[in-house]
Amino acid sequence: MTRISRRGLLTTGAAAGVLAASGLPLRAQAKKGGRLRAGLNGANTSDSWDGRTHSDLFMIASAQGAVFDSLTEIKADGTLVGELATDWEASSDAKTWTFNLRQGVTFHNGKPFGADDVLESLQMHVAEGAKSAAKPIVSAISEMKKTGDHQVQFTLEAGNADFPYLLSDYHILMYPAGQIEEAIAKGIGTGLYQVQAFEPGVRMVATRFPNHYKGEEAGWFDEIEYIAINDSTARMNALLTGQVDAINRIDFKTEALLRANPMIRIQEVTGNQHYTFPMLTNVAPFNDVNVRRALKYGVNRQEMVDKILQGHGLAASDTPIGPANPYYHAEMEPLTYDPDKAKFYLKEAGLTSLDIDLNVSDAAFNGAVDAAQLYQASAKSGGININVVQEPADGYWSNVWLKKPFCASYFSGRATEDWMFATAYEAGVPWNDSQWDSEDSARFQELLLTARAELDSNKRREQYHEMQQILRDDGGVIIPMFANYVQAVSNKVASPDKVGNLWQMDNARMAERWWMA
Repeated sequence: MTRISRRGLLTTGAAAGVLAASGLPLRAQAKKGGRLRAGLNGANTSDSWDGRTHSDLFMIASAQGAVFDSLTEIKADGTLVGELATDWEASSDAKTWTFNLRQGVTFHNGKPFGADDVLESLQMHVAEGAKSAAKPIVSAISEMKKTGDHQVQFTLEAGNADFPYLLSDYHILMYPAGQIEEAIAKGIGTGLYQVQAFEPGVRMVATRFPNHYKGEEAGWFDEIEYIAINDSTARMNALLTGQVDAINRIDFKTEALLRANPMIRIQEVTGNQHYTFPMLTNVAPFNDVNVRRALKYGVNRQEMVDKILQGHGLAASDTPIGPANPYYHAEMEPLTYDPDKAKFYLKEAGLTSLDIDLNVSDAAFNGAVDAAQLYQASAKSGGININVVQEPADGYWSNVWLKKPFCASYFSGRATEDWMFATAYEAGVPWNDSQWDSEDSARFQELLLTARAELDSNKRREQYHEMQQILRDDGGVIIPMFANYVQAVSNKVASPDKVGNLWQMDNARMAERWWMA
């Protein structure tokens, strides 16, 4: 076994990262006390404390970012650290992983944390009828067993050098064994904050849990209040009028108003967030690769970056692997806008023109409706007639995404290539929003399994570069742009110099990492 602790390095390729027992050093300038109020989007009336269902910022920040913990955590600088796990070791083929668990941890109801909690919390994701976006991660475990009160061992179906990273997924929260239904109903975790009030789709209030295992290293606020504000203008006004101290996803069209206010600062972070237009490739006409290629040549990517992102991002190549990933294919150029090529591929599909609906809402991403209208205008010259259907923001993720054949979406990206691909591109996974399966993507799916177990970094790079090429040329998701995270914070609240770029709002852990100025 290869032991990996706070002094060790995981030297098996892309998963390399220094491990430590906790996610934050003690900051001399940080001070305890005060109340953080944040206006966040991504809330729904169907929200709950069931991590399997979480899909947007409001519940990610409320759950993994405050009330619950996972086994591992990705720090703001991208390194992997233990959260409820202290350290871990792997077999030489990366198939067997043993995790040592933190001792002396209690849930908010007083129940001690241990190995049984880990096993039951993971088994939730593969239970009969469970609809979990983390199912691909957990179903890859062929055996999980308790090897001590504070030790668990996982045997994987195939080697995976990224496995400790995957256990930091925000869906994989730790619940108290034998009390999971109650924990989901009341929000009982081991996190820094204990739930005081929760109105789904409206607000969440939590207070600092006394004598928390992270001690004086994190969790500076006495209380946090997250307010659901899905409308970007309303979020901005709430910050400008002092109703909240921080907001996510600022509207670039009104960015100047925020920058002009001396009491507000803008945080901009470059990461792997990408805005997308997925097509269901098992539904005509998107099941024809030539139609997909025509649609890709019909979008003016740089125009979207300039007009929708106001320059806060870069043109993308229809692949979710971004500049913050270790094997990002930077040399692969995005497809250029070319109406003649769009017409050529329509002809290859046996069509002289194409009439399709594109279902969108700004719930998908700020400016999604405007982006769809730009797409409508540019595609027309290529013989593609796009009917933009504006959907209501409330219920967009449950009624449109994964259901309508062509829609708008976004992903935050993931820390490793395999994690991103396994989340949304592996055949059969719940969040494969193009339904691109093995029949249509045999080479891609073959490479996915090969690269996952490959420990040679150079070979892995070649494999991931080929996969990105396949997605650009044949895939069912149009990814026109990578979007920086741009959020706004009152000067009443202080934050570290380094802010996380995996998710919005410091990897959704602002409650843990920020403090009152």
